Amino acid sequence: MTLDDLPLRDDLRGRSPYGAPQLDVPVRLNTNENSYPVPEPVVEAIAKAVAAELRDLNRYPDRDAVALRGDLADYLGHGLTTANVWAANGSNEIQQQLFQAFAGPGRTALGFTPAYSMHPLLALGTGTTWVDGRRGDSFDLTAADAAAQVERHRPDLVLLCSPNNPTGTALDPAVLTAVLDVAPGMVVVDEAYAEFARPGTPSALTVLPGHPRLVVTRTMSKAFGFAGGRLGYLAADPAVVDAVQLVRLPYHLSSLTQAAARAALAHRAALLATVEAIKAQRDRIVAALRGRGIRVADSDANFVLFEVGGDQKAAWRALLARGVLIRDVGLPGWLRVTAGTPEETDAFLTASEELS
Repeated sequence: MTLDDLPLRDDLRGRSPYGAPQLDVPVRLNTNENSYPVPEPVVEAIAKAVAAELRDLNRYPDRDAVALRGDLADYLGHGLTTANVWAANGSNEIQQQLFQAFAGPGRTALGFTPAYSMHPLLALGTGTTWVDGRRGDSFDLTAADAAAQVERHRPDLVLLCSPNNPTGTALDPAVLTAVLDVAPGMVVVDEAYAEFARPGTPSALTVLPGHPRLVVTRTMSKAFGFAGGRLGYLAADPAVVDAVQLVRLPYHLSSLTQAAARAALAHRAALLATVEAIKAQRDRIVAALRGRGIRVADSDANFVLFEVGGDQKAAWRALLARGVLIRDVGLPGWLRVTAGTPEETDAFLTASEELS
């Protein structure tokens, strides 16, 4: 039996699931993971926290994850409390819940592409009409243009990314202000890579007071090196938290996930200690590629988007043949590489130089 034999929804036929190749190669720089393993003292703390939950696995977890949400609010600061925060299995589930609550059949979502490729898939999965917004030739987004597009399409949900994936560019605060002024529905700012932003880059968290339709989503997958733990969260007005609880699955966060995430947050200084090292490798990649005359997008994330000057699929395959796996994001002539360890940067820069 194949998919063609099943009564699959027509709008899903011919589609491919989201995901990047998971290949066994010496250097993997394609999924924006934190290349540094969890420090041993944090491993021990997480193991102890998880072990304490094992005897009670016959009981359901805290459905509302109150203690975890309190820890996340403490980490975010900005005067946020448990009532302002919601958590789920990665920021993908958080955003899916936002689509379920505020979008859906008969409603429209607008994102400014190229951006996170999961957003249109979340629209598809929830029956939401997706509108591809425009960016400039340098992947820029101006306040006037963004506001004009929102006014034209009147979407129920606007998605902004800061830093933006796959370009790495941070959002100009004026863009968010302009969009909030004209958006008829919810505005979501995806800040999955916020911890890697360059100094002076403001977070949308500073704009939350007075904007009850603004939502900021975050993840522990990147800066915390907790991708396998699957923990994402949002910060918003308490009414937004109430709204997403209407669509969340029962007991969606296991006791083990909650315990592991709380232990990680308690040791956040150790986990976040790699952020500056990763930023240094990002800036090193940008400088090296630009030194070769290659066009590179400004990055406030833990990755770099660069132009290959031709067929990006051929360039991707050539790097893979040299043991370096990076990401073809489907943007003609461009590839994206994650900033990892100094040794991984060495391998990427050497392999990419051999292509020129």
